[in-house]
Amino acid sequence: MSRAHAFRGLGRALALAAALVATAASAADVPYLSGRVVDEAGILSPQAKQTISRISEAREKAIGDQIVVLTMKSLDGESIEGFATRVFDAWKLGQKGKDNGVLVIVAPSERKMRIEVGYGLEGTLTDAAASRIIREAMTPKFKAGDFDGGVVAGVEAIDETLGGKGDWGSAGASSASSSTSSRAFSDIESQMPPWPMRILLGAFIFGIIGLFTVIGVMTPGVGWFLYVFLIPFWAMFPIIIVGVKGALVLLGIYVVGYPIAKIILSRQEWYAKAAKDLKTRGSTSIGGFVVSSRGGSSSSSSGGGGFSGGGGSSGGGGASGSW
Repeated sequence: MSRAHAFRGLGRALALAAALVATAASAADVPYLSGRVVDEAGILSPQAKQTISRISEAREKAIGDQIVVLTMKSLDGESIEGFATRVFDAWKLGQKGKDNGVLVIVAPSERKMRIEVGYGLEGTLTDAAASRIIREAMTPKFKAGDFDGGVVAGVEAIDETLGGKGDWGSAGASSASSSTSSRAFSDIESQMPPWPMRILLGAFIFGIIGLFTVIGVMTPGVGWFLYVFLIPFWAMFPIIIVGVKGALVLLGIYVVGYPIAKIILSRQEWYAKAAKDLKTRGSTSIGGFVVSSRGGSSSSSSGGGGFSGGGGSSGGGGASGSW
C-alpha cells in the first residue's frame, strides 16, 4: 500500500464522515417570536413571565438592549449552540447596527441551557460572565426543579451585568480562568450527535482507523510510518463518539499499545519470515494478503483489491450549561 494511496483513501473517508456529522442531527423548528418570553415548553408561570417581561422592557427602554427568553420542549437532537444561532438569526434580536440582543434558551427535556449574546454586547456580557450566571444563578434552581426562579435569576443577573451593577464578570474572572479547559470540553461534548448516530459513526470510524492500525502492527517496515501517521486520527476522530475524555483514553491506549503489540509480534516466526521476504524477494504474504515493497513503501492486495478509508471531524464552543 503506497503512502499516497493511504492518504487519498483516508481523505475520502474523512470527507464522508464529516458529511454524516453535518447531517446527524435533525433541526428543531424556530418558533414564532410572540413576545419577550416564548414558553414553548410550558415551564414558566404567568408571574415569572410577567417579571421577565418587565425586566426586559425596562432594559430596552433605558438603553435599547433586548433580552428574550425561549423555552423548548425538545431540541430534536440538535446542539443548543447551533439552535441558538438559528433562533438569533431568525428573530434578529437587538438594534440594527448595534447587535445588542441577548437570548436565553432553556431545554428542560435535554437539561440544557444557553445564553446567546449579540456581537455588540460581548464586551459587557462576556463569555465568562454568561458562564458564571448559568452556573451560579440558574443551575442550582433548575436542579431543585424551580424553573421560574432559575430563569428569573438568570435574567436579573444579565440585566445587572448589562447595567454595570453586578459583579458577575469581574468576580467570575478567576473562576472562569481556572476552569477554561473544562468548559471547552463541555462545549465540545454538548455538540456531539445523539447516541444512535454515534454508534453508526463509531462503527465506521473505528472500522477504518482500526483496520489501518492492524495493518500497521502486522506489517514490517511501513508499520512504524503508520504508527505516527495514525496518531492525529486516534486523537481527534473518537471525540465524535466518546467525547474528549474518552478520546484521551483511547489515544493513550494506542500510543502505548501499538509499539508493545508490534514488538511482541516481531518476535514471532512468521513476522521475522515476512520481514526477511520483503528484504530478499520484495514481497510476502500476511494473513492472505500479499505485501510488496517498492522504493521503501509497501502495498497490499487480496484477489486484486486494496484498502482505503478515513474518519470524521467536529467542532464547537460557547457559553452553555446543563443540570
